[in-house]
Amino acid sequence: MGNQGPRDRNRRDRRSRRLLAAGAVAAALALGVAGCDSGDGTTAPRPSATTRAPLWDRSPDSIAAVGDSITRGFDACNVLSDCPTVSWATGSDTSVDSLAVRLLGRADAAEHSWNYAVTGARMADVPAQMARAARRRPELVTVMAGANDACRRTEKQMTPVDDFRAEFKDALATLRTKLPRSQVYVASVPNLKRLWAQGRTSALGKQIWKLGICPSMLGDAESLDPAATRRRDTVQRRVEAYNKVLREVCAKDARCRFDGGAVHDYRFGQAQLSHWDWFHPSRDGQARLAEIAYRTITAEKPVT
Repeated sequence: MGNQGPRDRNRRDRRSRRLLAAGAVAAALALGVAGCDSGDGTTAPRPSATTRAPLWDRSPDSIAAVGDSITRGFDACNVLSDCPTVSWATGSDTSVDSLAVRLLGRADAAEHSWNYAVTGARMADVPAQMARAARRRPELVTVMAGANDACRRTEKQMTPVDDFRAEFKDALATLRTKLPRSQVYVASVPNLKRLWAQGRTSALGKQIWKLGICPSMLGDAESLDPAATRRRDTVQRRVEAYNKVLREVCAKDARCRFDGGAVHDYRFGQAQLSHWDWFHPSRDGQARLAEIAYRTITAEKPVT
């Protein structure tokens, strides 16, 4: 894709450093197996386990994304349509600077990142997406799902927390069956109640919401009566419960990193919302999601 920029050169440098490090580790292990005469007739001890490569690689070489309409860039470019070029995870749009571009460089991102998210997907759909992603053998898989489990026609139709847990565990198990060493980044479910608070100030947004966008939270958007307030609080508590599940299940996998609630806690404003539906992220919102993911993945230590 044309001349290579600083990220591509940095990418090559990282690969070179990794290869050198791997060679050094291999040499050290070989010495440990064969033994090394210290000069006084004794054999030096084998290198400790700390010389092994770390479990978490902060510069993976390939990325696959699974999830829902947010990862597909839905309503970020045109009304009622996917726009994967602006996806926070794998997009190529320069205004977003996706996770794939930040980690791989623009040229490599075009060849080594894949988007298997599906608009409308719930957590129950993620295991099948994982199976498709695993065929590419990515070094990193991103997961953003759960909003549609809470966004149902009524709050009674939301996915039960136990089902959500079982489905997420199934998704990770599906990946681990094929790729036990691939890394997983898990984004928290966005704060739907804050989304309601931001969008309800737009007359256009409220009209669009009447078409049936996330009715469990956004239905009857102007109402502040006790029943509407209880309904929104119920949905919000379910989102928080989903995030607790994501945190707990991910914590049991040494190669999984949860964002620590960063997506949920991000105080997005109207600039980060699609002006087509006042629900999905705009280009700017997608860029903010990419920033959060990149910060989490490249951190020296996982968020606690």
